[in-house]
Parts: sequence; C-alpha cells; structure tokens
Amino acid sequence: MSEQGKRKYVILGAGAIGGTLAFYLARAGHAVLAIDADTDHVAAIRRNGITISRNGVRESVALPATTPLGAVIQDARCVLICVKGVGATEAAADWIAPRLSADGFAVSMQNGLQVQKIAERLGPDRTVGAFVDFFADVTEPGLILDGGAGTLRVGEIDGSPSQRVNQIVADLQAWGPASGTDNIMGYLWSKLGFSAMLAATALADAPMAALIDRHRDLMIALTREVFAVAATKGIDLEPFDSFDPAALMSDATSRSEGVDNLVTWLHQQTKTRSGVWRDIAIHHRPTEATGRYADVIIAARDANVPTPYLDALVDVLRKIETGRQSMSEENFQEIREKAAGRSSE
Repeated sequence: MSEQGKRKYVILGAGAIGGTLAFYLARAGHAVLAIDADTDHVAAIRRNGITISRNGVRESVALPATTPLGAVIQDARCVLICVKGVGATEAAADWIAPRLSADGFAVSMQNGLQVQKIAERLGPDRTVGAFVDFFADVTEPGLILDGGAGTLRVGEIDGSPSQRVNQIVADLQAWGPASGTDNIMGYLWSKLGFSAMLAATALADAPMAALIDRHRDLMIALTREVFAVAATKGIDLEPFDSFDPAALMSDATSRSEGVDNLVTWLHQQTKTRSGVWRDIAIHHRPTEATGRYADVIIAARDANVPTPYLDALVDVLRKIETGRQSMSEENFQEIREKAAGRSSE
C-alpha cells in the first residue's frame, strides 16, 4: 500500500476491542499508535508487537505503543476510543480534545451510551459512533484471544451519510465484515439489551450460554426493561448476529425461540465467559456494567419506566465486584426476589 493510501489511527485503550482493531489495521498497512494505561501490556507490545491468537494460531504485528503519560500527539485525525470503566470515557475525551486536528474526530468503539458522553465533550461534529460485537479477551500482556468475526457497524450519531464513515468502514474491512449504518443508536440500544444478559452471567462462575438458558426468565426480563426505556426515546432496535430484539419483545413463543437461537449461537463461540466476569474473576477490578446500566436506570427514571430487575442486578454486581458477595447461582434468585419486592412497592 502506498503512503498516500495509509491513514493514521490513534487507539485509546488497546485491550480486547482496541488491541484487536490495532492488530488488523496495522497488519493491513495502516499507521497505528496504541495507547493504554496498562504498563505491562504496553511493554509487551513494544517488545513483541501485538499478538492475536485465533483458532490456536498466533500472529504478531509490530506497532508503536505508549501510555497516556508518554504519548506525544498533536493534530490527530482519527482516534478510536476503546476504553472502558467508570469515568474512563470522560477522561479519554478530555485528554484527546486538545490533541485533535482541526478536522479531527473520535470514534466510540464501546458498549453502552458512551458515544453521547464523548459528543458532550468534543461536540457531535467531532464524534462518530460504532457498534462492536465480537468476542475477544486480553489473556496476558500483549496477547489477545480473538474469538472470530462478529458484527461491526459505524455511523454518524444523527444517521447522516458521511465520507469519514465510509473511509473508516473501508479501513476496518481489514478486520472483517465492517459496514456503515444510518441507525447507530438502534444498534447500541440493542446491544444494551444483549449485554444485560451477559452482565447477569457474571453472577455465577459458569458458561454464558448455560446460565442464559437456565435463567431465561430473568434474562428476558432484564432485556425487556432496557428496551422499554429505548422505546421512550423512539429507538428503532436493530438485530445482530443471533440476537433479535423484536422476538424478545413479542409473545412467549417468540421470546423462547429468540433465547433458543441466542443460546445455540453462544455455544458455538470460543469465549465462554463475559468481559464482566473476567473483570471480576481475573482482573479483580470494578466492571463497566454497573456504570453502563446506571445510565440506563437514570434514563428510565426520567421517563417514569420501572426497572426493578436492572436495579437489582446493579446492586448485586456491585457487591460481587467489591468482594462483599461471591459468584453463585443463588444470586439469580436474589435478583428475582429483589425485583419482586420493588415491583410491589
């Protein structure tokens, strides 16, 4: 690829999502700078490049990496924000704001409604949204387990077409089936419903598919609460992979079939535990899920939508992530009981 055809990407947060995208963009010849707060991860990338393990095969690509403190950046054109954690998005947006070029912008490659927080700081004209659904984990510094292609959509917040979205999508084809969308918020709210299920699987130490299958009543209730909030905002929910929001908001038979399809798909994935589970069980750190659903709960309160299951889920996850409660399937019953109590208030 000629120098003229290359684009420079700054990636804030080189973990599961950011590291995966950094690998494929760099392998395709794009100039990439990875920035991560984990000094061990950065040191490993500097020594050996960023390494992807897929289907038991490892491949490494050399690329520059640094911590935010060591980064010297100015006039950045395209920044992929891939950080997670309470307050991390706001800090990342504030950090990159003075380092953007006159026509520079940031792309939120995150779960939840983080794109809105970035837009509040950088402005909507300097913010692009993205929906990312693929399974990947950082298994050791510099090494990412790639669970295979999933879904990646990029779009302007207001749904308008743009050349910058077209260019990003073209570049991300190096990863896999990336495409543009005029309904990025529809994808993000759908993912919030799906992720509520995945977050709930961190209540116990067992495969995601098995827990969703065994506790489908609770999983459906969580998802429907999220989608009830989305409905108040006029969001047109988008299906992706084997997750169908319309089925989960339909009759009992359709809901059951929707969960069946999801469970079958999850059984086929090499990643068996959620990122929320990994944060708690492996990294021993607070999860992004509690903050993500606190945002949804606030929106629900503003719209007078009850969310007893989400309230209970956030309460129990906070206890687990702080060591006040252990992972156990008994936690699912506690959620049900808490939700029932709040529904009757």
